[in-house]
Amino acid sequence: MKVMQAIYTLSTLEGQAKPGEPLKLLQRHFEQSKDLLLYLTYFLTEIAAYAETDSYQRRSKHLPSKEDMNVNTKLSGNELIWKIKEEASFQKESGRAKPELRIDKDLVKKIYLQLIETAQYKEYLKAEQRDTKGERDIAEFILNDLLLQNEIFVSHIEETFINWDDDGEMVVQVLAGLLQKPGSVNFSDLLSPDKWEFAKSLLATVMEKSEHLESLIIPKLKNWDPERIAALDMIIMKMGVAEFLYFETIPPKVTINEYIDISKEYSTQQSGQFVNGILDNIHKELVGEGKLHKRDFKKA
Repeated sequence: MKVMQAIYTLSTLEGQAKPGEPLKLLQRHFEQSKDLLLYLTYFLTEIAAYAETDSYQRRSKHLPSKEDMNVNTKLSGNELIWKIKEEASFQKESGRAKPELRIDKDLVKKIYLQLIETAQYKEYLKAEQRDTKGERDIAEFILNDLLLQNEIFVSHIEETFINWDDDGEMVVQVLAGLLQKPGSVNFSDLLSPDKWEFAKSLLATVMEKSEHLESLIIPKLKNWDPERIAALDMIIMKMGVAEFLYFETIPPKVTINEYIDISKEYSTQQSGQFVNGILDNIHKELVGEGKLHKRDFKKA
């Protein structure tokens, strides 16, 4: 998906891309995903931390009530959230991306005030001893029920991160995994070396072999005018054919299914069936001509 987005962006630029520009653009797309994850995590930690702010502000009133003097700050010491906050890569990336400059403090306060009125929060405070399940349950409740189900919060994220629609589901899954197992995410290196190498190689291959890939696709278009085909469809088909020819360990069926799904999500309503038909046709031709050379990934 990120490679497709990078190629599409490059296709909209006037003139040829400068040396190194495609790779920088791909890196930028991955950085956007990282920054979105970092911000969602930071926002969650800020809600927990607001318990201390609330306590201080209420105690500082001119005539504080008994309730003002005894605000429960248990949430601010949530052990799960503190493990995340103290993780080295989270601190490092927070220093780089500075999520505090993007934070909507009024929204943090508003969601915190909603939280303290919920039955889940009151039940959390009742437990005198901290336990892993209780710490995780309240953190997951804040994320799933008070943030992701909150239209105002989602609108805030959409306005702050243009990649929310593309990356939101994936990033939320990563954060959910982090809440299950603190320390399981390296914020500095979300992408494994193998996946990064694959992304770079696929991008370079499609860019360098573009004309050859088109020469295999265009004859299969029959009554279709290549100039009138959706730009994304052509990019998706080039990527698929590139995987057929130059990525020996990726099974053709996997390639076809992946690009059908991507075309359905990002291109037109008819794109899934169209891309499926063209890629399947090219695949059969390559097999018939003995030009497809695949090998088992485990034996590669």
